[in-house]
Parts: sequence; structure tokens; C-alpha cells
Amino acid sequence: MSAIRVAVIGAGAFGRNHIRIAGQLPGVELAGILDIDHERAQRVAEEHHTTAFTTMDEATSAIDAAIVVTPTSTHEEIASQLLRAGVDVLVEKPIADSSSAGERLTELAEKKGRILQAGHLERFNPAVTAIERVVTLPLFFEVHRLSMFTPRSLDIDVVLDLMIHDLDIVLNLTREEPSEIRAAGISVLSANVDIANVRLAFPGGCVANLTASRVSTEKVRKLRLFQPNQYISLDYARQDALSFAVRPQTSGKPDIGFSSLPVEKAEPLHLELEAFFACVRTRSKPRVDGRQATAALRVAEAILDNIKEHGDLVRETIRRRA
Repeated sequence: MSAIRVAVIGAGAFGRNHIRIAGQLPGVELAGILDIDHERAQRVAEEHHTTAFTTMDEATSAIDAAIVVTPTSTHEEIASQLLRAGVDVLVEKPIADSSSAGERLTELAEKKGRILQAGHLERFNPAVTAIERVVTLPLFFEVHRLSMFTPRSLDIDVVLDLMIHDLDIVLNLTREEPSEIRAAGISVLSANVDIANVRLAFPGGCVANLTASRVSTEKVRKLRLFQPNQYISLDYARQDALSFAVRPQTSGKPDIGFSSLPVEKAEPLHLELEAFFACVRTRSKPRVDGRQATAALRVAEAILDNIKEHGDLVRETIRRRA
């Protein structure tokens, strides 16, 4: 079987991680790199012994698949051009700058018979895979994703930058979209929302509390899940998951059992790209397809609308008391 020829569109910091892994995977040929800064593309291409494409047309004529790692505002335009050219696409999260754009991309991929996968990296975290095997009926989530401030991704709010990972996971585990959203958020060091707290209520009775911040003094990425007779604690960074479960004793009295869920640690991005290229070969549905990514984005948009309403209320309160 011939190698899958892939181009990485976007040679920034995260794009270089994709380039590194794509150049290492068996059965995959890193055919080239395309970036709006052609000099940067040339430098990175030389480092990885590949080609720096100068135009999208040049790239699409030489590839089977593409990875889009560009600013969110460009995702729809670039991914659409690739899909129309018959190229399978992995596009970084969020899938687009609006859920309507995500829907258009999804419909275009289906019409063209192309693979469209969204780069929701945490879905490939081995610890997340471990808890997917044991989830029964989620009733309560407590999620914290805190990062120190960096200039990366300041063109979008923290909800789209960081929280969307956890939104995707919660939606996947509950198999529902929320029926009620309450949220608050503020801007601290950028023009967009830098810290947000959200409460989601689901039709089946599950409640999820999520906090995301990119102005923290420490890096925290944890999820706690409660379901009947079991509590699961997951650490994304350590890639471990602990289970506390009620188990019957022979005497008939309940006992609390503690165990670590089996996790085979690996680099999530490596697993994500492996899965994408497997889908390209087999024409199978991606783990995070366009519809799932758009659902997470739709909830993120509703959260941001709720944050705006809360902010308007606070400003009105301040005005009245001034």
C-alpha cells in the first residue's frame, strides 16, 4: 500500500508538533508544508527534509490528506478548499469560528465523501480512553483546566481555547447537549474572556461544573466524575485515572474499593494522528467527527452568550450603584 501524502497547513508552534509526528509515522509521507509566512515554511521544511508549498493549489495537487493548524478564523476557508479538492482533512479545534461554519464543513465533507476530523486532542488522552470504558451513568462532573498566560490563541476566548476540550469530553460521556447553561467570565490580560466558570445541566439529570483559566499561576488539568456507586478522578497531564467504588462484602455491608484504571501512557497527539490516518486508509468515521466538534462549539457559543449576558448585568448593577 502506498504512503499517505500529507501536508501540514500552518507552521507555527503547534503546527511544528504535527509536522514532527507526521514525519515519523509509518505509511505516511510528509509531502510538504504551507504557511502564510513562506520564509518560515521554508525553514521548517528544510529541518524536516520536505517541501515548502507556495500556494494551496500546489499543495492539493500533491497530497491525499492535510492537517490544518492555522488561526481559527481561517479554518472554514482553508478546510473547504481542501475538501473540494478531494483531500481528507484534520482541522485543529475549534473546528471553525462558528457552529454554522462547522455545520457547513461537515456537510461539505459528507457531500464530497471526505474524512473530516477535528483536533480535540484530549479525546485521545489514554486516561480519557480508560474512563470511557467504565462510564455508566454520569451524574456530576467537576472539571478544572488552568494554564499560565501565553501569547498563543489570544484571538479566541478561553472557552474556545481551553474549555472546549472538556466540553467535548462531557458531551461524549453524557451523550446529551445541556438543557440549561449558567456562566460567568472576565477578561484579564487580553481583549477576550481569559477565565470562565460554567454550570451545565443536562436533560437526564447530570450536572457539570467547569472552570477554565489562562491566567493561572499553575497548570492544572483535572476531571472528576461521579456516577452511581463510583467516583473517578482523572489527571490529564499525568495520564492517570483513579476509581473509588462501592463494593459489597460477604457480610452484606458495603465497602469502598480503590483502584487505578489501566492506562497505557502515550503522546495524545501521536495517537490522534495515527487515528486520523487510519480513518483515511479505511474510510471509517473519526473518533471526533465534524458533527461532534460542531456540537461542542455550539455549546461553547451558548456559554459565551451567557457570559455576555452576565457581564451586561454586572455593568448595569455597577452603573446603578455608582
